[in-house]
Amino acid sequence: MKRVIFAGCLLLASGTVSLADGLFWVVGNRATGKCNIVTSNPVIIGDIWFGDGPYKSRADAKLARSTIRACPALTPDEEKDEDGTN
Repeated sequence: MKRVIFAGCLLLASGTVSLADGLFWVVGNRATGKCNIVTSNPVIIGDIWFGDGPYKSRADAKLARSTIRACPALTPDEEKDEDGTN
């Protein structure tokens, strides 16, 4: 019986991890005063003071970040750095 319960727990844990692949969260960081987009479910502790999501695409997360009042607007230079363009 213990083996069945253990196997079920492992199956559930691996299924939960696979569901998080390809998702994005908006995270408020007190240390930097900015909101970042991350690809892992944030742990709200210390400098991380809020997390919003998950979103299915980076574009959805960017749109959500622009509507969150606590997130300052990005400068054009920051947008270029985030997009990886020069």
